[in-house]
This record gives sequence, structure tokens and C-alpha cells, in this order.
Amino acid sequence: MKNYYFPLFLCLIFTMSCDNEPVSITNNQNPTIFLQNFGSEINRTFIGEILDINNLPISDVVITIGNQSTLTDNNGIFIINDALVNERFGYIKASKSGYIHASRAVVPNEGTNKIRIMMLPETIAGTTSSGAEATISLPNGASVSLDGNYIKEDGTAYSGSVDVIMHFLDPTDDNMEDQMPGMLYAADTQNEERFLNTFGMLAVELKGENGEDLNLAENSSAEITVPLNESLIAAAPSSIPLWYFDEANGYWIEEGEATLSGNTYVGNVSHFSFWNCDIPMDPAFLCFIVENETGNRVANLNIQLRSNDLNQTTNGITNSLGMACGIVPRNEILDIEIYGNGTCLGTLVYDSTIGPFESGYTEETIVIDSDLSTFETVSGQVVNCDSELIENGYVIIDSDGFNVIEVLDEGLFSTTITRCLNTQSFNIFGVDIEENLQSTQETLSFESPATNVGNIIVCSNLDEYITYTIDGVEEFLYTQDINAELCYNMVGGTFPTDTYLFGIDAYLGNGLEENCFRLIGILNDEFSELENTYDYWYFEDQTDLIGLTFNGIECGFIMTPDNTAEFNITNIGEEIGDFIDMYFSLDYFDQDGQLHTMEGEVHVRRDACI
Repeated sequence: MKNYYFPLFLCLIFTMSCDNEPVSITNNQNPTIFLQNFGSEINRTFIGEILDINNLPISDVVITIGNQSTLTDNNGIFIINDALVNERFGYIKASKSGYIHASRAVVPNEGTNKIRIMMLPETIAGTTSSGAEATISLPNGASVSLDGNYIKEDGTAYSGSVDVIMHFLDPTDDNMEDQMPGMLYAADTQNEERFLNTFGMLAVELKGENGEDLNLAENSSAEITVPLNESLIAAAPSSIPLWYFDEANGYWIEEGEATLSGNTYVGNVSHFSFWNCDIPMDPAFLCFIVENETGNRVANLNIQLRSNDLNQTTNGITNSLGMACGIVPRNEILDIEIYGNGTCLGTLVYDSTIGPFESGYTEETIVIDSDLSTFETVSGQVVNCDSELIENGYVIIDSDGFNVIEVLDEGLFSTTITRCLNTQSFNIFGVDIEENLQSTQETLSFESPATNVGNIIVCSNLDEYITYTIDGVEEFLYTQDINAELCYNMVGGTFPTDTYLFGIDAYLGNGLEENCFRLIGILNDEFSELENTYDYWYFEDQTDLIGLTFNGIECGFIMTPDNTAEFNITNIGEEIGDFIDMYFSLDYFDQDGQLHTMEGEVHVRRDACI
């Protein structure tokens, strides 16, 4: 089972198409009429991940949705806000030199729509020449037979060598959903909507000597051979409709048929695109809303649907609103299984049957309860060097190897993670897309059932900092005049002897308006975990450290209840100048005796002991 963090829609999720625009085909398919099935125009937000076939991110991919375009960042991530799409159809295209053009068609839902696309490389399967017949084959049995007649994009004849780029997609392959074009949604020869049950796909691209796009000449044809997975042969009909992917509009169009020959389908095509061998079915539009037993919606759950009439499994992952939408076969009883993420990706949290569903749009609410996992809410905010909320960005949360990406809503984020009961921590970092910057990765502990990580700081020139919140509302950020000592204590007195003390002081502002921060703690030894023992701190109008006060407020030596605090040290600088990194949470009484909670992060350079 795959660790998706981006798929959201149930109708075969991820998309890919060929570099060449399909040529005009004479049949009853009328795009103007067919597009009326998509519904009214709406605005939706999209965040997506673009990967290569090794699951590595691809940067600088051009992403287009409607009339908006952007580029993926170094993590292969893009965000497009308020993209103009349709109620039942959104089309996302991705292109970069060296890869076959990729795309994704989805049924947009409320909240953030998450997209994941795996781009196929423009790998040359073989080379031939104009005027010469040739058969180009792949090791898996896929092939194309060419008659040697080609044209350029402008329709003029081409003469010269021809590179043939070819990929076969097996519907039983786990990567099928990441690599396939569009969703399995099509127009048949009568211009009617269809849900497709695929037996295999073949992409063919032709390139000239100078890298120009080529296609078959008018009145020319090619024979394609699509191999069948052994598990599909028993269900394969003797003939099956062929469908090509319309890159301009984002759906499949029926044209011709293929004949079963042994363990392959063989058919003739008059142009090149992504070709698909499918049995058509009537479609129904379906949205799931997944809730836990307390009525809260649950994000990042993997939904799998199966039908006795399908040779494939369709998948989806719920978004931050607990929703996953797509197309399913009409009038079918479907088996549904829902799995947790991370280590719990293999943990079944729901198992039932649903349907049948009629035409039109249906919302199905599912309530889940599991004794093997728990649902954790992780929230916080991402800020820049000036403590300003980052509006165009995202966070990546890693729990047991399962990555969850959440787009920022005016700098804030909140999502649900299915935590296995034996998992205690997660990793998180934030990204500012506008400035192409990201924070350091933090390792934090879950604070069931809700963890507020506070500020995640994304800053290019921020060398060291202390940031914290008071009662989750009031925020403080120190970026200069920070002193951090880690000293061996031989004196004793207030503190135990033969221990290491760390002391961190920071000041903000000038003169009487200065604020200060103090934190003192004890280590068993220099590089061990910090004990929850003594710590002192305060922030307010500045006083010097010999006890003089301004405005009646003393800065320093304000103790937390029972002298305890919780610390998570992720790095202790072994040498002067190395970084000390930690997260802390503590309660304290203010000058009026009111109890408050303070949570924060320290990223400071170790200074010499005085």
C-alpha cells in the first residue's frame, strides 16, 4: 500500500498526457456540448506535488489551471489559489522539458484540493526514419508499428530520423494512478459521459531530428499493441473500445477498437496521444465526508473502492475538511475500505459496502472509530523574519514516513493526523513560496488530542532566534542580543553540583522599553536529555540583572509552578558557536497571580561561559 500524501479524488487520481495536442477526429464528439456536463464555473484552491518515477520532487514545472500558471518549488510543490474550474471538473496541466506533459482531471471539492502527479521521462524507446516501416517495442511487450509517413505540427511533411518515446501503463501497477492521464472520465462516440474501466494504456510520442513534435501523416495509421496483465486476461473481452486522451480539454474520447490477440490488445490509430483500452460504464459523482465518533471531520485518510465489475481499485485521501470526491460507476455496489496514514497506513479503520449510486451528485457521510489509532489535530502558524504571517506557503508534516502537506490560510494551518498508538512524535517544517524559503525541520511530540506548534519561522537571514506564545495568542520573537551558555556547575547552592547548567538570555528593544527573556535548566550531563527541573524566566520592561526595576516589574527569577517545565532538546552545540535547538512548554504565574501557558522554540548559538 502506498504512502500518498496528496491524492484527494476517487476517480483514478493522478494524471499524465502526451506532449502532442491530439489532431481533429471526425466523430460525434462535440466538445462544446460535452463541456456542459462540467457544471457552473467556481473558484477553488489547489496544492500539488510533482514527482519523477523515483518519487523525487521535480522543481520548476509549469503548472496551469484555467488562466493561472505557476512553478513548482524545490520540494516539487505548487499552490494556485482561487483557480477558475467547474463544479464537476477541474483540469491541471504540468510541463517541463525532458518529461512527457502531465495533467490531472479532478472533481473539485470544498477546501484545498490536493494533487499528486508522477511525470514520465521522455525516454527514447527506439529510432526510425521517414519513409521506412518500423516496429518499436518495449521489454514488457508493448509496441507500435509505423508506416514511415509523418508530419510536423504545422501539417507539412517531415523527412529525417524519428525518435519514438513510448510508455506502457499497467492498471495493476501501484504507480498507475500517479502516472495516468486525466481521470477515467470520457466522451463516447455519441458524446455521452462514461466512466472507464481500463485494461491498459500506451503513450507514444514522435520527435524529429531537432526535437520537434511529429505525428502521423494524413491518411496514415499505426498499429499499437497493448499487453495485458495475466490477472486481467480472464476478464478481457474479445474486442474493446479504444480511447485517446484529449490534452486540450482533459478527458478521454472514444475512437476505434482493439482486438484481443493472445495476451495483448491490438488496434490501429490515426494519430498519437495516450491511448487507453477500456470498457465504458455509466458514471455517478460521489463525495465522501468522513467523521470520527465525536462528529469531527478527519483528514488524510486513505479511501479505497472496489467493484466486482472493475479490474482496478480507485483511491482517494480526505482533505482538511474530511472530504474526498470523484467519479464512480453508476448502479454498482462498492466495497469501501478506509486506512490510517503513516505506520497506520496499513491499519484498517473502516470496512463496509456502499451504493448503488444513481446519476447526479451524492454526498455520503461515514463515521469511523478505531481501537488501533487515534486522531490528532496539529495546528500552528508560519511567520517570516519580522514575525509577519506568511500568506502564500505551506507546511509538511511527517508522521511515520507519511507526509501531509497543508496550505496556509492567512499564515495559519490545522489538519488531522491518524496517529498509531505507539507513535509519539512527528516532524514539521514550513515553506514560504513567494520568497522560496523554508524553515528548519522540527521534531515535536504529540500532545493528544491537539498539538499547537506555535510559530514556525521561515527566514533567510535569521541566524538565531527565540520565539514563543503566551496562552497561544500573544507572540514574541527575539532575533538579536541572545546569550546562551552551557556550563559545568561546581558551585552548587541553588543548583545541584556536578551538573551542566544551560542559561539563555535575550533582550528586545532599547533602554526602558526593552523586553527580556530568561531560561535556566539542568542537564544530567553535557549532552543528555534535559530533566524537567529548575527554570526561571520572565519578559516585561527591562531591568538590569542586579535587581533594579522599572515600572515596578523585575526582569528575571520568576519561577514556574513546582519548578517544572517540559523540554525537547533536538540539538546541543558541542562547541562554542554550535547551535542549541529545543522546544519548551511551561506554566507560570503573572504578577497578579494568574496562571498562563507559555510554549516556544529556541535556536541559538552556544556562547562561552562567563
